[in-house]
Amino acid sequence: MSAPGSSRTVVPPEHVFDWLDDAAAQRADAGLVRTLRHRLADETALDLAGNDYLGLARDKRVAGAGAAAALRWGAGATGSRLVTGTTELHAELEYELARFCGAQSALVFSSGFTANLGAVTALTGREAAIVTDKYIHASLIEGCRLSRADVAAVAHRDPAAVEHALSTRRRERALVVTDSVFSVDGDLAPLRELAAVVRRQSAALLVDDAHGLGVLGEGGRGAVHAAGLAAEPDVVTTVTLSKSFGAQGGAVLGPRRVIRHLVDTARSFIFDTALAPAATASALAALRVLREEPELADRVRGRAAELAGRLGEAGFGVSVPDGAVVSVRAPGPDEAVRWAAACAEQGVRVGCFRPPSVPDGVSRLRLTARADLSDADLDRAIAVIGETAPPSARG
Repeated sequence: MSAPGSSRTVVPPEHVFDWLDDAAAQRADAGLVRTLRHRLADETALDLAGNDYLGLARDKRVAGAGAAAALRWGAGATGSRLVTGTTELHAELEYELARFCGAQSALVFSSGFTANLGAVTALTGREAAIVTDKYIHASLIEGCRLSRADVAAVAHRDPAAVEHALSTRRRERALVVTDSVFSVDGDLAPLRELAAVVRRQSAALLVDDAHGLGVLGEGGRGAVHAAGLAAEPDVVTTVTLSKSFGAQGGAVLGPRRVIRHLVDTARSFIFDTALAPAATASALAALRVLREEPELADRVRGRAAELAGRLGEAGFGVSVPDGAVVSVRAPGPDEAVRWAAACAEQGVRVGCFRPPSVPDGVSRLRLTARADLSDADLDRAIAVIGETAPPSARG
């Protein structure tokens, strides 16, 4: 039957979403089905899949601060930051985070994802050009899509490619966007070289330091600080509070006028409910722990290097970690899924990255080191990964 005045066939309501079944079948054929796995409160498995780099998510100082804040301020923020959602805790966190990282100012968002969306869209627009590393995080990609700017994605970690794209752009304003530490292989962007390029080409630089904060730089101040760029007038940094700080939320750091602009124009800030007081307090407590115990950053890097070195010696294709992330190449997506599942059955949780999450099409186990991993933990992880590996994973 056709709709009145149309040649289009009327589809019964129960069949409107039939296309989802076809899409699900295609994902299954490609080995791209994803499954939600429940984590128990008393989980005994060794966690090499999460992003709790400093082991602070269950630290009593951090969790206790969150619990106390929930009792004092309530379970939620009650509104957006511009209405009722900004508490004293948000202001303290922004002040201390900016000081710690060496930036002029900071603005806290509800997540690292919304921080990236807000920063990219508010600093660009139709009249701007964006040049990105082709391996940037999905949140940055979404920001580029929403920006309506001219976007060019160039070769990975290639300042010359960035400079060429900037020099041939059709828009006056330009923003270069990159991760500091890339989330798949854990490799580091050439930040100093990129900063030199943007200055030669009258552009600005936005760095997502989600995997650098708490791990790299003096006392864990991040990759941007380590590169000497934190206080520069043409550099903006985004971070997450859910990795090294073991809490939740995100932030943008940079010049005061950038932060003022975001308050006025970033839609993912203006129209989003503020970060809950409990998460804000936990992140603030974690920041203070790191400030008091800067050796945590050194320790997590050391654990990552040892994990990668020993897996490499065992014959696996392993990334050389610049931060806490170690990737182990798998023969294919199906093998990666089975390998990760086998590790979990043996009590070791590892991440599993497959296309389209990995832009180069290579499936991997993704391991994350933590500052609180013991020698026995590393021994156990190496043994389980080796015992459960597909035959073609080595060499």
